[in-house]
Amino acid sequence: MRLALIDYQAGNLTSVKKAFAALEVDLFVPTEPGELARAAAVVVPGVGHFGATAALTASWVREIRAGVERGRPLLGICLGMQWLFDESEEAPGVAGLGVLAGRCYRLPAEARGEPIKIPHVGWNALDIRRQAPIVGGVAPRSQVYFTHSFVAPITDDTVAVTEHGEPFASIVQRGTVAGVQFHPEKSGDIGLQVVRNFLGLVTGH
Repeated sequence: MRLALIDYQAGNLTSVKKAFAALEVDLFVPTEPGELARAAAVVVPGVGHFGATAALTASWVREIRAGVERGRPLLGICLGMQWLFDESEEAPGVAGLGVLAGRCYRLPAEARGEPIKIPHVGWNALDIRRQAPIVGGVAPRSQVYFTHSFVAPITDDTVAVTEHGEPFASIVQRGTVAGVQFHPEKSGDIGLQVVRNFLGLVTGH
């Protein structure tokens, strides 16, 4: 089982590879879109500015979208999850992959008259709103590790919500497309369980 890890110079690929390696799965880093044809699934990580996703040119987008249409599993992590959506106010004019509908936005700096620390960094709870394969075996209110300023909207594709100033989508899934706003590679056993669940989408188990 070969999984492709997309490198657009906006993330620590080594830590993501370690999370999958802990489950005895190797990730390869394609250098051109055509290499995705031999991938059983695709993982898009990322930290930092949404504008960095512009490095994923039209040929990459076409190949990744074609895989989604064929049912090839896709996992977006942190910025990679935001990229699954149409766009982000962080980088107007830069299109996301658009396999999930919605516009990502910045967390508010104030809530109920109190200042909110942005970026949101540290452990926080998952409020599971609906059951989906990506959260199999994940207990309600499980804690995972976040570091981000922008978030995806809560939509029908939202599986879990986390609150920092206001609620935001922290896990999404539609079919074989899934995304997590937190870093599973930094979230201990819960993070590994989420990765294991994604691998279940790949193997069909």
